[in-house]
Amino acid sequence: MYRIVWEYDAEPGRLEDFEQVYGPSGKWVQFFRRSPDYLGTELFRSAASAERFITLDTWRTRAAYESFRKTHAEEYAQLDEWCRALMHHERTLGTVDDGK
Repeated sequence: MYRIVWEYDAEPGRLEDFEQVYGPSGKWVQFFRRSPDYLGTELFRSAASAERFITLDTWRTRAAYESFRKTHAEEYAQLDEWCRALMHHERTLGTVDDGK
């Protein structure tokens, strides 16, 4: 499996909106479900900071994720741009690829 770990600082007045968009039935999950190789997203909220979140996206393989990104690049970019209003910080913390 291939996993991508993201960190976000949501806009303080948009925490519920952020959780809805990035949560288990949010816009990103709906978008990624177009691929049979997408296995799910987990959303975690920091105990130390109410605005800090981590997501863990899981795909069957890195190649499957990269293929989806390439095939749906324009839609991905549009959704990503739309989501910028919900946060003031986003970064990839890293990936885990168990090679299976």
